[in-house]
Amino acid sequence: MKLNGEEQAMLDGVGGKARQKAMELLVRYGEALGAERLVATDNIAGVPGSSNPFLQKFYQPRGGGYQAIFSYFDLDSDELVEVPPAAAHTCHLQGGYDPENWQTLGASPEAFKISQESEAFIAGRGVEILKTCTPYLAGNVPKKGDHCAWMESSAVVYCNSVLGARTNTEGRESTSAAMLTGKIPDWGFHRDANRLGSHLIEVDIEIESIMDWGMLGYFVGAAVQERIPVLKGRFANADLVRHKHFGAAAASSGGVEMYHIAGITPEAPSVEAAFGPRRPVEVIRYGAAERRRVYEDLNSKATDPNVDFVMLGCPHYSLDQIRDAARMLDGKRVSENCKLWVFTSRAVKAKAEAEGLPKRLRDAGAVLLTDTCSSISQAVPPGTKVAALDSAKQTHYLPAIMGIQAWFGSTQDCINAAVTGRFTGVSP
Repeated sequence: MKLNGEEQAMLDGVGGKARQKAMELLVRYGEALGAERLVATDNIAGVPGSSNPFLQKFYQPRGGGYQAIFSYFDLDSDELVEVPPAAAHTCHLQGGYDPENWQTLGASPEAFKISQESEAFIAGRGVEILKTCTPYLAGNVPKKGDHCAWMESSAVVYCNSVLGARTNTEGRESTSAAMLTGKIPDWGFHRDANRLGSHLIEVDIEIESIMDWGMLGYFVGAAVQERIPVLKGRFANADLVRHKHFGAAAASSGGVEMYHIAGITPEAPSVEAAFGPRRPVEVIRYGAAERRRVYEDLNSKATDPNVDFVMLGCPHYSLDQIRDAARMLDGKRVSENCKLWVFTSRAVKAKAEAEGLPKRLRDAGAVLLTDTCSSISQAVPPGTKVAALDSAKQTHYLPAIMGIQAWFGSTQDCINAAVTGRFTGVSP
């Protein structure tokens, strides 16, 4: 790997021991990937310094505390180092517990205290605390062409595809190292040639509702796995929320980190532009029969129509989605046999508070939560056996993580299930 003068100085320890350890990690990482150089980044999204009771106990013999966790876990350092301020703009993604509703999520006082202390530790190093899987809904919106270092599969695919910024799916270690150096290996989606399409998806039916977009994403991910699909068809209401659900689903059923939709996404003014000099390795069709099979597959994880938990907000809900949920609940009441949790970011919740939306949800028996989701926190209401979800991504993960049944449907289907205690969604 070829380092410039600034990078070599950090590697030599000029910027201090922690930055040296961070640069050592990035050099090992880059060489393993075959990268020839590093690229500068001023937009990092990770979970630096986050902790829990297990990590606290594990690192106690090596000095304990948040410095030890960052040194040994985040930086893979062979010695304890003092963590300096961030060298590049860094935001903290989802994790921990809603500070106002941590007991609702079943957190112990010890776990909540550690979560809050680790947040304070990293905020003291200049990290912006967003606590969300949708940083682009909380003010972090990179420009087309910006080099980023982001974690979180649904955020990465949105960053690359919808914003046209450039990031690979990074991990805790590489993002924490980037936080201290402002560098990340120049490989993968940072390079033009690696952003061209591989598969052509011919969509034969109109894709309109959020549910339509989510099911199409789930189909595409399973079909192309980690490659780059180029979609051609009729796409109505190609807004932020629909892209959010499409990308999250595609990243879950496969490993999609970037997609193109001809005439819609910024690097695909046409199908030809999305492929560049390449030809599609495969042409795949998606029509009514494929949509029905996706719906049936997602709903193969449930048999009992009696629902005791409804979770909305994966990826975290936008303000418009919270408004829609409140509207659907107006004049109604969540069943005594069911719980309804809606997840969003702190930033979006603050806007929702200004409109009185959390109160409308509470009046109907629902609760608006922040910082996490049921999969990340492994939290569902006690005794949960059957859930209803409007997210293909959450439907993919939650049953396996929590050992429950889960139905997939529209937001309206889920609200109806919360109110009646029964799931009655209809196959499209």
